[in-house]
Amino acid sequence: MNKVFSVRDLRFTYPKSEIEAVQGISFDVHEGEVFGLLGPSGAGKSTTQKILTKLFRSYQGTILYNGKDLSDYRNDYYEDIGVGFELPVHFSKLTGLENMQFFAQLYKQRTAIEPLLEQVGLLEDKDRLVATYSKGMKMRLNFVRAMLNKPKVLFLDEVTNGLDPKNARILKDQIRTFKEAGGTVFLSTHLMNDVEELCDRVAFIRGGKIVETSTPRALKIKHGQRSVTVEYYENNHTQAETFDLDGLADNAAFLRLLKEKKIETMHSGETSLDEIFIKVTGVSAHEDA
Repeated sequence: MNKVFSVRDLRFTYPKSEIEAVQGISFDVHEGEVFGLLGPSGAGKSTTQKILTKLFRSYQGTILYNGKDLSDYRNDYYEDIGVGFELPVHFSKLTGLENMQFFAQLYKQRTAIEPLLEQVGLLEDKDRLVATYSKGMKMRLNFVRAMLNKPKVLFLDEVTNGLDPKNARILKDQIRTFKEAGGTVFLSTHLMNDVEELCDRVAFIRGGKIVETSTPRALKIKHGQRSVTVEYYENNHTQAETFDLDGLADNAAFLRLLKEKKIETMHSGETSLDEIFIKVTGVSAHEDA
């Protein structure tokens, strides 16, 4: 699998600060994957994203983009990437379509705007002033803006934060479609449901250092318990018993329970990504938001 980004010993210190915001992190982002960088506020994830999008350039370490040093790229780099900021920035006195027409002029490579608007459910509202758009509409328009230049890589920061389930689903479906077409996504979010649905791999960053990198599935197996809890109804009450997964097929008590009791639910000891976030970073993802 091709490496889109290869980051080694990345360091960054803000002016007038004596503490490194990013402290020697290393990671790879592969072509066609959704890579999540997760961590509490001040951990260094936004700083890292700004370095990778060339907003910050006074860093130490090495960043290769498709095998070439990132510092060697000029404006041609921006033809390859699309960026969706957490807070949408549009011209409120222009319509949705006029906004996208303006931003499209910044690129040499462009795609048709109206099909993008249609994909996120905004085509009927294209001639409305953005000032009249709801937050969900502005977030969807923000995604369209990131796609105007037919990017190879998407940088998305809190792309569904604050959206209702319907609008969030629209954007998550678009991210999946982009990935299935070979696109690469660098995602930063505190919403672990988004991570579980979208990310192929994640890296947890804490205090400017990456503390763990893996797939969501591997993390849940590593940090979870190899057990299954069976809830059953007996004597007008719901009761529960927990069994080890190892040797479960030969566990007489478990088999007897299945045969003799009215089973209500069964749950494995798999932990949630929210719990893993707290364990690895020491902060609740929702508290951090």
